[in-house]
Amino acid sequence: MRLLLVEDDNHVAAALSAVLARHGFEVTHARSGEEALQALVPEGTCFGVVLLDLGLPDQDGYQVCGKIRKRTSTPVIMVTARSDVRSRIHGLNLGADDYVVKPYDTGELLARIHAVSRRTVAEDAGSGGEGALRLGSVLIELPTRQVTVDGTVVQLTRKEFDLLALLAQRPGIVFRREQIISEVWRTSWEGTGRTLEVHVASLRAKLGMPALIETVRGVGYRLVAPAA
Repeated sequence: MRLLLVEDDNHVAAALSAVLARHGFEVTHARSGEEALQALVPEGTCFGVVLLDLGLPDQDGYQVCGKIRKRTSTPVIMVTARSDVRSRIHGLNLGADDYVVKPYDTGELLARIHAVSRRTVAEDAGSGGEGALRLGSVLIELPTRQVTVDGTVVQLTRKEFDLLALLAQRPGIVFRREQIISEVWRTSWEGTGRTLEVHVASLRAKLGMPALIETVRGVGYRLVAPAA
């Protein structure tokens, strides 16, 4: 897999590139936001994942994330020193697929890279799905992966859509956290649990329906179908 590493610290980039290379990745290193955007321009350039450090010298990392998402659907994993939920939700709203918080374990990073890449492949293979799900004012169109609320399109990331579609298939039924992580992230890795919480919070905010997804304490989540 080709991976675009956006990291301004050459020492960190060299060490991480060596680790990634040992695990079979072909790494392209960009030292700034502009270099990263340029790397995504050439026709035929194809990366499996973009690993984006938010602490860049030339541009705000969040802005770079937004620009990347406008150019490509390649999964973006943010690397940030900010551990607060609000900062993570902001990144997800801009189109990031996942995040890791510094300092991170290399095993954690590799697990997240493989998880987003597996999910992307599965989505591409299953893009011919049929039907749509309507929940009150919310319409989830499975073939086009589009969600509207009262006719207005809501921009969701890949994982946000997958999470919403999963819960919407069986409104009122409680999905265990482990089941959701297995279905959406396609992994059993326990560290994904915090990511699930952030994605649920982001969905509630984007849809403007905090009560749509109910937390079942100690178990998981369920979708509460709104009135038509």
